[in-house]
Amino acid sequence: METNQHYKVNRNIFLACIIVFALLLLYSMLEFLTAFLGSVILYVLCKPAMHWLIEKRQWKKPIAAITMLIASFFIFLLPISLAGGLLYKEINIIVSNPQSIIQPLTEIDLFLKEQFHITVMSIQNLEKIQSFLGKTLSIALNTGLNFFTNITMMYFFLYFLLVNINKIEEDLEAYIPFNRDTVKIFGNELVAQTVSNAIGIPLIAVIHGLLGFVAYLITGIEQAAFLGVLTAFASVIPVVGTALIWIPVSIFLLIKGDTGYGIFLLAWGVIVIGLSDNLIRFLLAKKMADVHPVVTVLGIIIGLKYFGIAGLIFGPLLISYFLILLKIYYTQYQHKQPEKKKEKSILPAYLRFPLQGKKNK
Repeated sequence: METNQHYKVNRNIFLACIIVFALLLLYSMLEFLTAFLGSVILYVLCKPAMHWLIEKRQWKKPIAAITMLIASFFIFLLPISLAGGLLYKEINIIVSNPQSIIQPLTEIDLFLKEQFHITVMSIQNLEKIQSFLGKTLSIALNTGLNFFTNITMMYFFLYFLLVNINKIEEDLEAYIPFNRDTVKIFGNELVAQTVSNAIGIPLIAVIHGLLGFVAYLITGIEQAAFLGVLTAFASVIPVVGTALIWIPVSIFLLIKGDTGYGIFLLAWGVIVIGLSDNLIRFLLAKKMADVHPVVTVLGIIIGLKYFGIAGLIFGPLLISYFLILLKIYYTQYQHKQPEKKKEKSILPAYLRFPLQGKKNK
């Protein structure tokens, strides 16, 4: 009969083999990791509507899945594609005509030199800006080419997740070494984090971008659409946020002599854009998880490095999932019940009788 020691050794060897194969598979599929993460996020978001189509409308699963694929494209991907196309177009125009961005910077530099005797835009800095714009265009082009490949694979994964709806949850519940209550907590927090990062962040970005675009149009700025897209992307940065865009633009207007427009843009940014952020977060408070700013900052940095633009969502989401796993592990394995305190005797030590007395010889 197999001893307990042999059982532990065999189990550890088998577990090591599983980990090695898992790492090999993960390394082989790194190219499609972005597509897989995107399919999981869309699966979580589409699941309530998928249930409604199957249970209430009595649709067949393949037809309901295809319907959800089409709906998700128009709701989520089409706006992102349009914003990305506009951003690429504007970057291409700026790279082909660098003076459109260098001239405003030169005017700001001239103002600082006259008023404060500070020189910012040296020849070396101008060359660095032009080089940066060229690299940005190259990165945007490569991202655009990879975008279509990732979208195709993402929808391939998403279709089979939707057709086999609830199958992945049942498998996880069966094989994850946690009790049912812990798995339920994990599922609820996972959904909350997914909604917060996949719906809350993009929704806030779109609204801030539109509000910024309207303000830039009113002030008569030529690159209003481009600055609106930049404002949308800047909204994901904690603390600074959209102010990273509209404050420099306001300063530029004040330097040009458009004092009224400059003050208007500053007031618009503080009041309208600032209040809209609080209002959106209040309306989505029941659905959105409370994501710490440090998680957002680190997630954006990591996400942009490994996933490109999609990392704005995937980065914070991965860190949030990791923190959920740490929390579950602590609750399941590390949280020890407090030991019961022994009742103290009121008698002094020399008057206490031993629990097991010695037998008299």
